[in-house]
Amino acid sequence: MFKRIIIIVLDSVGIGALPDAQEYGDEGTNTLVHIATARGRLNVPNLGSLGLGLIDSIAGVAENIIPKACYGKMAEISKGKDTTSGHWEIAGCPVFKPFPVYPEGFPLDVIQLFTKYTGLKVLGNKAASGTEIIFEYGEEHLRTGFPIVYTSADSVFQIAAHEDVIPLKRLYELCTITRTKVCIGQHAVGRIIARPFIGSSGHFVRTPNRHDYSLEPAGETMLDRLKDAGLSVIGVGKIGDIFAHRGLTESHPTKSNQDGMETTTILLNQTEKQKHNSLIMVNLVDFDSLYGHRNDVNGYAAALEQFDENLGQMLPYLKDDDLLIITADHGCDPTANGTDHTREYVPLLAYTPNLAYKNIAGKALGIRTSFADIAATILDNFHLTPLPYGSSFLHDIPG
Repeated sequence: MFKRIIIIVLDSVGIGALPDAQEYGDEGTNTLVHIATARGRLNVPNLGSLGLGLIDSIAGVAENIIPKACYGKMAEISKGKDTTSGHWEIAGCPVFKPFPVYPEGFPLDVIQLFTKYTGLKVLGNKAASGTEIIFEYGEEHLRTGFPIVYTSADSVFQIAAHEDVIPLKRLYELCTITRTKVCIGQHAVGRIIARPFIGSSGHFVRTPNRHDYSLEPAGETMLDRLKDAGLSVIGVGKIGDIFAHRGLTESHPTKSNQDGMETTTILLNQTEKQKHNSLIMVNLVDFDSLYGHRNDVNGYAAALEQFDENLGQMLPYLKDDDLLIITADHGCDPTANGTDHTREYVPLLAYTPNLAYKNIAGKALGIRTSFADIAATILDNFHLTPLPYGSSFLHDIPG
């Protein structure tokens, strides 16, 4: 049994279109492969040594190797391609009824409820890129004080506001009101997102003070089951927000991928000293929010290479009774038309130093039929009752 399991979710790092991708307008997408091809090569030697290049052919990533980790890819059975459904499925709670989306903006009754409970009119109310909409409505927002409301192809109600016009405390209050009184019933979107920004007209920039207000998972998750069994369940980054802070014993919000990896390394040292069973679940959102949605291929590639460097620094802190799982929650191919998430397989890398200690190569885990296989594996490891979805690959990990 592994004492600690660490899941790192590379937000939006997909690895090829799912068979039903055409239903989402995403046929032919492949976030990792297309980034590497457009860039010429991807320099990720640590991920490569684990077996990333054995999942798919990625320019610059070694394929003729003996992998240090077990490797494969996972299909999503949830309906959708967003952060919430992806993470919930990883935790064993797939989403079979899609969250509502509003490609034409929110209906009048939703906006009227927002105004009724907040006392504020809104600007925008359409599907848009987060950076573009603050440039479009930023000046009017400064003049009127009205928040900018927008959505995307995902099930989100986003509220953008300048931090000097609507202070963070008030912006978070507006989001809480929206979560509890506005986006309810048939309009219960997956997430309400605070999108603060700063700067002057023509020079607006979003700040790291984003905050997500998610629905609670519709069913039990592995986080709930682990916490109820007395394990430490630690969320890093957006994990607390995504699960509505349910099933966690600790939550550590972060400001960036770098901060997320540094926080995880610190937690590895702390939990080692505490000597108890634990799960650390990490979300690294910069790939998605800063690069995927902005079609920034070079920025995305650089972020992957920076993560790989951080991974190399973190790996020595793992013990032989640790299991590291690296995966993603959906795709966001920056070379595709549009700026939205893409319906893709996600990579699966399962690494334990025990393989290296025993000079055992990682093995292929194949194409998994659900992200929930991760939850099944973790519950299997800690000898807990399985959830209805997912198949464990615990006993496919040699050693």
